[in-house]
Order: sequence, then C-alpha cells, then structure tokens
Amino acid sequence: MIQLDSVRLANILETGKNRTIMVVGDLMIDRYLWGGVTRISPEAPVPIINIEDDENRLGGAANVANNLIGLKSKPLLVGAVGDDKWANIFRNMLAEKGLSTKGLIADERRPTTVKTRIIGNNQHIARIDRERVIAISNEVCKEILSVVEEVVDEVDAIILQDYNKGVLTPDVIKGVTDIAVAAGKIVTVDPKFENFFQFQKATLFKPNRKETEEALMMRLDDEAAIEEATQRLQERLQAENVLITLSEKGMALRESNGEVSVAPTKARDVADVSGAGDTVIASVTFALAAGASMKEAVTLANIAAGIVCQEVGVVPIDTDRLMRMV
Repeated sequence: MIQLDSVRLANILETGKNRTIMVVGDLMIDRYLWGGVTRISPEAPVPIINIEDDENRLGGAANVANNLIGLKSKPLLVGAVGDDKWANIFRNMLAEKGLSTKGLIADERRPTTVKTRIIGNNQHIARIDRERVIAISNEVCKEILSVVEEVVDEVDAIILQDYNKGVLTPDVIKGVTDIAVAAGKIVTVDPKFENFFQFQKATLFKPNRKETEEALMMRLDDEAAIEEATQRLQERLQAENVLITLSEKGMALRESNGEVSVAPTKARDVADVSGAGDTVIASVTFALAAGASMKEAVTLANIAAGIVCQEVGVVPIDTDRLMRMV
C-alpha cells in the first residue's frame, strides 16, 4: 500500500470537515450495561453482575454515522425505526448530536433494533437482541427513496450499510444507487450475504473475508485466491474498486485499473473487533469525500480499524486518535 504521514493526514482530515455523508441502512441502538462480577449465582452456573453504569450508543448503520461524527463530518442517517419508545430514544440521541431525524422512517411492523451488551469486569458476558428481521414494506421503501432523492444534491457521498435486518432490500439498493450515480456521487458499500450481488456499480465494494468466501464459494487462503476473488467481484458487480477486509491479515484492495495491493493490519493488542467494519467504511468514505486517492483512503481506514480493535465494545474513531497513531 502506501505510507500516510501526519502532514497529508492532517490535510485530509481538514478537507473532510463538515462534508455531508449519507448513511443508508439498518439502524440500531447499542445498549451497554457495565458492572462487576464478584460471585457465581447459586441458581445456575452463571456470573452475577452488579450493574454500575448503563449507556445507549448509536449502533448498526448509525455506528457508521458515529464514526463520521468522530471524523468531524456531517452524517445524514436514512433508514427505518419502530413505532416505539426506543425510536424516540434514537431520535433524541440524534438530536443531542445535532443530527437530522428527517431520514428516520417509522415502520410499525418492525420494532427498533436494540442490542444490549452486558460487560462484567471489562469482559463481554452476554448480548441480548430485541428485533424483528423482516423486509421493510413497499411504502417504507418509497419513503426512503423519496428522502434520498430530495437531499442527494446536498451530500458528498453515500454509504450503503447492510446488516441483513430488512432495510436494504433489492429495491432500496437499486433505487439509492441509481439516484446516486445519476447525481455523480461516491457510493460505498458494506454488504452482508443475503443481497450480496445486488450492490451494482459502487465506487467501492467492501465485504469482509467470510462474506466473500460464502458468496464466491471459495477459500481466501493465499494471495492468488485473494486476487482472483477481487477480480470476480469487480467484474460481477461492475464495481470501480473492491476492498476485502481480511481480519488479522489486513486488507486487499483492487482498484479500477486492476492493480491489487495489500495493507497489513495495524492492530496491536486486539481486545474486540466489534464495529471495526463500521469504522473502515466510514473512514474510507470520509477520505474519498475529502479528495484522497483510493490507496490513501484505504490506508487511513486501516489505521482507524487498528485503533478501534484495541477497545472493548463498539467504539468509534476520532481525528485525535488517528493523528496520535500516525
């Protein structure tokens, strides 16, 4: 890949400030219960956790927005929430961060997704999910596309962030992409398996290793296989660029000219990989919107992912930590 010195990084970070980046996808709340474990329950062989603190954070596609906030850009979230108290909590969380709630479409058939993580003695003990995984209705789809079309001229890039929770249906994917391409906007994709090959004509398509292996039914166990996978994805999806995240092996980038390069991982002591993919797609899109080259954008994203993997839980990146790392 390339080296990114502090001068160039500072330039990208400054240029990217206040750029508006739309994030379309599955919106969630990450709820954390923090406490201490002192004994095992006499009722069952499970730890008893004395809760000392609790916190609600933006999760799922909203965690991508959280990373964009940390990079000092302006995210615009578009997706579905339920008609429930958690939707109101979600709106309040956005309002507290000065973000618009215009893109939040209420779907009474689907509760707001809440993922509760229980942390005891700084160890992840359990996770409790509250959700209903079904596709959004045609009416909600039309409302989402209406919002995207209305504001597309105000944004610098669009991220499609999929968690297979039902928001990014084939109609939403095609509709958003068509609107973005017609407007000449950067489109980046973080896919999941279900609609993997629906994401056509993206500026950057960013699956992880597991998703790629499942979709292509092949093992990415050497450089030749990785290069073949990037080529197959680029051709089948008509993507300009393909970036496969390879966990401890870093990231493999195939650019529009066919050049393939690998960025080794920047993670040091890995504590938790939760949210690392969100950080990558947010960071790379931010950098592209700031005018960085594809290699510069991937290098920045690789550094950012290495930082957040050292933290417990889903933690967004920020500009100060990036500068310190470089």
